[in-house]
Amino acid sequence: MNKRVFILTLGLLTGMMPVGAQSADNIDNVRKENDESMKQRIKIEDGMMTPEALWAMGRIGGAAASPDGQHVVYQVDYYSVSQNNSRRVLYVLDTQTANDSKTATPFQLTKGKKKESDAAWLDSERIAYLCDGEVWMIKLDGSDRRQLSNTEGKVEGFKFSPDRKKVIILKSIPFYEVIKEKPADLPKTTGRVITDLMYRHWDHYVENIQHPFVYNVGEGYSISGDGNDILKDEPYECPMEPFGGIEQLDWSPDSKAIAYTCRKKTGLAYSISTDSDIYLYDTDSGETKNLCKPADYQAPECDPSRTLRIQAVNSKENLVNNVGYDTNPQFSHDGKYIAWLSMERDGYEADLNRLCVCDVKTGEKWYLNWKSDVEAFCWAPSTKGKKVKAADPMFYFLSVWHGCINMYMVSQKREISQLTETWDDWTSIQMANNGQQLLATRQSLSHPADIYLVTPQTKEKSQEPKAKIVQITHENDHILSQLKLGKMEQYWVPTTDGKKELVWVMLPANYEEGKKYPTLLYCEGGPQSPVSQFWSYRWNFQMMAANGYVVVAPNRHGLPGFGQEWKEQISGDWTGQCMQDYLSAIDFAANSLPFVDKNRLGAVGASFGGFSIYYLAGIHEKRFKAFISHDGAFNLPSMYLETEENWFSNWEYDEAYWHSPQMPNAEKTYRLSPHEMVEKWDTPILCIHGEKDYRICYTQGMQAFNAARMKGIPAELLLFPDENHWVLKPQNGVLWQRTFFNFLDRWLKNF
Repeated sequence: MNKRVFILTLGLLTGMMPVGAQSADNIDNVRKENDESMKQRIKIEDGMMTPEALWAMGRIGGAAASPDGQHVVYQVDYYSVSQNNSRRVLYVLDTQTANDSKTATPFQLTKGKKKESDAAWLDSERIAYLCDGEVWMIKLDGSDRRQLSNTEGKVEGFKFSPDRKKVIILKSIPFYEVIKEKPADLPKTTGRVITDLMYRHWDHYVENIQHPFVYNVGEGYSISGDGNDILKDEPYECPMEPFGGIEQLDWSPDSKAIAYTCRKKTGLAYSISTDSDIYLYDTDSGETKNLCKPADYQAPECDPSRTLRIQAVNSKENLVNNVGYDTNPQFSHDGKYIAWLSMERDGYEADLNRLCVCDVKTGEKWYLNWKSDVEAFCWAPSTKGKKVKAADPMFYFLSVWHGCINMYMVSQKREISQLTETWDDWTSIQMANNGQQLLATRQSLSHPADIYLVTPQTKEKSQEPKAKIVQITHENDHILSQLKLGKMEQYWVPTTDGKKELVWVMLPANYEEGKKYPTLLYCEGGPQSPVSQFWSYRWNFQMMAANGYVVVAPNRHGLPGFGQEWKEQISGDWTGQCMQDYLSAIDFAANSLPFVDKNRLGAVGASFGGFSIYYLAGIHEKRFKAFISHDGAFNLPSMYLETEENWFSNWEYDEAYWHSPQMPNAEKTYRLSPHEMVEKWDTPILCIHGEKDYRICYTQGMQAFNAARMKGIPAELLLFPDENHWVLKPQNGVLWQRTFFNFLDRWLKNF
């Protein structure tokens, strides 16, 4: 859930104006210490967040600790609303100084005008990074900046081997399995001849796929040769679309093997399956071994228009053959084991994400026994040459529980202990400082991502391990310090099935005791994504608070962090318990929270949250005065055939709409599709959609808007021809926010 008309120039902003310094497009190209020229220095006159202030914030991305633990390199994205673009730069920070002082100064490492990203340490003095489709190198002090690769700008990701003699380079190659190659004599034709499914994915037509190539590394880290395609003559992607990156591959410690993630399917088979595997590739012999399945494994035949949840093989066979998503392998320090994230069932993209550990030699596997999804993990420091104790750490991992993503430790005995217990979302984790600390990023509903050093501290045996947490970046303090932020509260609200749901409540930034405020019910997407401590540049609760709204955000049935039964309840029941959970949350707020004005309620959401809005519009019984749906599903029979990842609809609806007789869940799903309930609509609605959204096609939003207007209901439609399921361009993002709040203010404040 994310993101973004006009400019950070004097006198043009509401409640804020720039002070002196340059915008993100006017960089000081001379590198110097304490250089913050990329940052937008803005002044918030009344303390209230605006879209322009939100877009002025730097967005911290990937971070990496040097081998000696003395430095951290990280990337920051800066956006210019006026130029409608962004720039990505790299910074270096001394960890010792950062550990000891809040005033540690990051050092701007790169100074070019092109985006520089994906920094990785070659040694403790040299850093490799990606710039303009090539791998570059720079020394820690900013000297010796030079290009290492020469691929005509084709590098999309890279990872050097531990011995620095080889490097994996990700490049796209032509792909004609589902879309035929254009005739040579018709080079300007825009037509596409399509022969199978998955001809488009997320926001693009699938006419090329990524492959990993192994290149030799020569003197001075120069990258030479043509590269050896690991998947030569195989029509499969690696990493996997649409969001996979270099994290889906890993080098063995001896630099002789590569573990990689791949779903070796195309066309219809690809579109209905989530069955990816971890493969082990020998760089000398070129031999490849599947670590998830035996060589003679044959997938069971299935009806492509029916859910694999009904057709699934038994659990024991699933565990043996790893038929769900298997991703992100990491070798142990001694190379004896590979761990990865693993889902049990094919076709279920939101299955429990487990940590799987595999003995490379024997193939024997075990799975971490944990109650929630493992979001990310890293191996603990090597125990080579040490006497290993049962309580010593084996892994560290991140997991969501009760609306927060915290940090956990797995001991050598496979026992789990919680290291952090804060209302935050930890979003990345890796070892740093020679294994003495963890380098991690953290965010919350009130704070964008910053980088932290975490030192695990084991207390007495009777006590749980805890952690010392030190924030080492303060990227947006110059903006946050000027803002009045809303206060967040937590409630546990009874649900109609006798359970309780966690509900976050954000108070307005200008909250005054005794006043009542218009209130928004926030409906989460997914449908199995947590309402945790996320910081969004679009669905930003503090932005809603700054505009004088209370935000009610329930962790309804279907969301992770409350046990697998709670999460799985929603599949096949989109219009049942989860919708009652929404109503329970807003009824609790309206009747029990004295600052909520029950006569000025709105409901907003995106994706499944947008579907929720369209459905609530037909059943809310005049609770709400305004609705906003972004990229929501409106007509489920048409969405079944429009969406690109067909496994999703199969699992969630049970089967295609044409089956007769239908399974009970499918019959209910299609019968209660929002488009069948428009007769009951009576409330103003804003529909927003991106025309490059191939997950939920923009025709869904158009249908909903057209239906509202044909019924005479006040409605607006905001269409973005150049956006996908998200809104990523700065001026589009600002227009999104302005349209969002103008609509709400009209119906909840100025009616």
